Amino acid sequence: MLIKYEFLKILRKKSTLIVMAASLLVTAFLFGLPVLQFQTYNQDGVIKGLEGIAYEKEQAADYSVPLTNEYVTETIREVQQLFENPDNVGFDGYEQFLIDSAYWDGIAPREDLLNMIAKNYVNPNESAGYNKLPELDISEGTDFYAARQEKIERLLNDASRAMSEEQKAYWQDTNSKVDAPFTYGYYDGWEIIISSFELLMFALLAVCIVIAPVFSGEYQAGTDAVILSAKYGKTKLTTAKIIASYLFGGLSFTLHVVVALGLPLAAFGFDGWDLPLQIANTTIPYPFTFLQAALVNLGVVYLVLFAMIGLTLLLSAKMKSPYLVLIVLVPVLFIPLFLSPNGTTGIYNLTLFLLPYRSTIPEVGKYISYQFGGLVLDAFTVRAILYALLTAAMLPLARLGFKKHQVS
Repeated sequence: MLIKYEFLKILRKKSTLIVMAASLLVTAFLFGLPVLQFQTYNQDGVIKGLEGIAYEKEQAADYSVPLTNEYVTETIREVQQLFENPDNVGFDGYEQFLIDSAYWDGIAPREDLLNMIAKNYVNPNESAGYNKLPELDISEGTDFYAARQEKIERLLNDASRAMSEEQKAYWQDTNSKVDAPFTYGYYDGWEIIISSFELLMFALLAVCIVIAPVFSGEYQAGTDAVILSAKYGKTKLTTAKIIASYLFGGLSFTLHVVVALGLPLAAFGFDGWDLPLQIANTTIPYPFTFLQAALVNLGVVYLVLFAMIGLTLLLSAKMKSPYLVLIVLVPVLFIPLFLSPNGTTGIYNLTLFLLPYRSTIPEVGKYISYQFGGLVLDAFTVRAILYALLTAAMLPLARLGFKKHQVS
């Protein structure tokens, strides 16, 4: 009954309804923006919005295939043959490209696939498009997956990454679990989701704003004296406030997640959920499908949420005004937004990748790892452990902070 009372107390506040409504609108706008801004092209011009998405899906349907070495070899050969005809080739002063029907019929429907294949054969952090394919020697065929492995080895041995032998071995082992051949297909909806998780920070902030007055609001209203002098004020009621806060935070954030993930999937479809992440970037080391990657990162985001709720409750128990709570919370949540990593090693970068904002970003292709003696852990694991421990530490401190509060 106490939990229900405290939950309804949070829910029925006018400020709660306003903050949640505004936050849902912001979330819907941010995650709906890729749909509104989407555009693609054909020979007749630009195709926008849902019509453009339908056109892209139709074009991609013919290229949902296993990327065997034979298929990759034949695909490269087809592009090379197109470039052999001078009438098909344009030049902008820097590089060659295909024009007219050679491009629209031979390249455009599968350009993403061709760019991904081309990029597999260049050095790490080097860009490449389909026009690099004529430079490849495929007279004896090509081993797409051997080229991938060679690229990963160059990446791991890059001096700028300063990886230890244990870290290299960890990532090699992780990569060895990636199944081949990859199956290629349409995955635009999932790509948008995985690249947009950090936008959920606005929903997280909204939850913290609503929860900020849980304890400090009692101080501000002068009801703390009544609560703390009551029979269960320092025990059951305090626990009920914490549970109700987590219940509200979890449910309201889940509503935001449904909106955030539902809009792209409704527009782009569920297609690609079972495809490997490597078709977006062949050097991604995690043996995940797009759905698995989204769920793993979403789990980390929820752990960040729980830790931030814990911190909000602790600050609320220690401070006399909800506004003071938010003065501390907002910088914690959003200052990392303005800080950029300059690599994947070093104390600065490794710390930055663990801050709340950065922890919502999957960073699946960056080979971020943390070494503790002989133990090496990836960013997903370290983030999960860190925020679970922070949650476990914050809750008793918040409870104790309210119990020890001195009524003025």
